[in-house]
Amino acid sequence: MNIELVREKFAEKFGTTGDVYASPGRINLIGEHTDYNGGFVFPGAIDKGIVAEIRPNGTDKIRAYAVDLDDYAEFGLREEDKPAASWACYIFGVAREIQKRGGKVEGFDTAFSGDVPLGAGMSSSAALESTFAFALNHIYNGDRIDKFELARIGQSTEHNYCGVNCGIMDQFASVFGKKGNLMRLDCRSMEFAYFPFDPEKFGYRLVLLDSVVKHELVGSPYNRRRESCERVAKALEQETLRGATMEQLDAIKEQISDEDYKRARYVIGEERRVLDVCDALERGDLETVGERMYETHWGMSKDYEVSCEELDLLATIAKECGVTGSRIMGGGFGGCTINLVKEGLYDAFIAKAKERFAAAYGHEPKVYDVVISDGARKLDI
Repeated sequence: MNIELVREKFAEKFGTTGDVYASPGRINLIGEHTDYNGGFVFPGAIDKGIVAEIRPNGTDKIRAYAVDLDDYAEFGLREEDKPAASWACYIFGVAREIQKRGGKVEGFDTAFSGDVPLGAGMSSSAALESTFAFALNHIYNGDRIDKFELARIGQSTEHNYCGVNCGIMDQFASVFGKKGNLMRLDCRSMEFAYFPFDPEKFGYRLVLLDSVVKHELVGSPYNRRRESCERVAKALEQETLRGATMEQLDAIKEQISDEDYKRARYVIGEERRVLDVCDALERGDLETVGERMYETHWGMSKDYEVSCEELDLLATIAKECGVTGSRIMGGGFGGCTINLVKEGLYDAFIAKAKERFAAAYGHEPKVYDVVISDGARKLDI
């Protein structure tokens, strides 16, 4: 995160200085598309995120500069003031959601920048929402809004202002992240636990390979997947798919479409895989972790149908190179694979993945090593 650049641009645009806040993107070791189904997820915050300088300006207007886009927007705080720029809707939405909950927000100036790769499945949007939710809570509300509500504010921003009917995981991970720990979140009860995660201790590295296929979730098949799950839950006479078994699903197979059956089959299996991975990590059994990651990938590819040929190739190459675990990460339709790699295989795997991928698609995948880091915070500058 380029803090110096943000400070330089803020001073240039607004002629003053403010306080600096940051929130991270996230990885998810396992547990995709389970959050809106009331299941479990297993994310961690990463060392890439959004940094913003913010200062109240004494008006009823937000004046915002997106450093990376070199774009400026100015807008009010009423519902009818929603800005045209899609990036500005995230800031506007957070401010409105705080107000709807009885919180205080007044006009402010801000400049922000990020190093979460866009479209790579690391949740740059949640990092942006969490940065401003945390900051506006600190500046105007004395930190009275609790962290879970900050995560919900980000989620509601996606629902009400950005057109993505997402679950809670991304915002939760960005707000609650803790260095050196993954988090198992029960998306039904909102109970969570930290799990120490230090792959290097066992001779492993965690690396993301970015296909550079960009996905756009707004108005996309993402929402249709959620609708499939809701139809099956209704047929099962449950609120969500949480706790459903394959026996229950098979019993209603004739009542639902083949497509909805496949979507639910993936989700039911994924809930079990998250719990298996948690148990395996506590035993230091990274081989089982890796097996479940591969199962998730092919479930997302064949049953949930949110992969693409580029990501399937990366997972196939990983398996051929002896990589312990590999899978598509994020909502799908492009983005990254997350890979659990033994240290001794790392260089050969990266070289082979670059060579094979470039031969197939004309460009190499981008490589991001992952460091598990802290969540939303004010920076001491």
